[in-house]
Amino acid sequence: VHTVFVTSNGWHSSIVIGHGALPGGLVPEAADFAHARFLEFGWGDAEYYPAKDPGIGMALAAALAPTPSVVHMAGYARAPARRYPKSEVLALVLDEASLGRLATFIDATFDRGGQARAASRGPGLYLDSLFYPALGEFHLFNTCNTWSARALVAAGLGIEATGTRSAEGLMEQLRPLGKGQ
Repeated sequence: VHTVFVTSNGWHSSIVIGHGALPGGLVPEAADFAHARFLEFGWGDAEYYPAKDPGIGMALAAALAPTPSVVHMAGYARAPARRYPKSEVLALVLDEASLGRLATFIDATFDRGGQARAASRGPGLYLDSLFYPALGEFHLFNTCNTWSARALVAAGLGIEATGTRSAEGLMEQLRPLGKGQ
């Protein structure tokens, strides 16, 4: 069995997988974080998510019209609950097959444009993170939390992705399935 984590800062959710647990041949971008113990994956609007100081106009544009997306990937050594002490972190136990389906979903999110791996679009939100082009369009009904829910549905967790837009909506479904950190 493998433990994966879902983090929520109340607004945004991410999925964290142990680097060593990532099935071989998937997410070749993990090589950018070769020394990391954990890999964190988030998804969002290609303009709003990476912006240093996004304004209300950028937020409205992201929410109201379908826009391109990015994957935010971070690689770090500290356990997610220690890295994000002010965030909610849930641990979920997955068997090998479920982890494989989750990793396959995440892998399929990267827009590699026919290449073996996606090239980073630039620095991420943290010193140990990068943004990559992603497939799918971001909008009010397809948010980062919807993406996280779809990834966990792909893993076989009994939650609903349709209608899951908020971090709280996602975490509310996951709390009975996971263990708080």
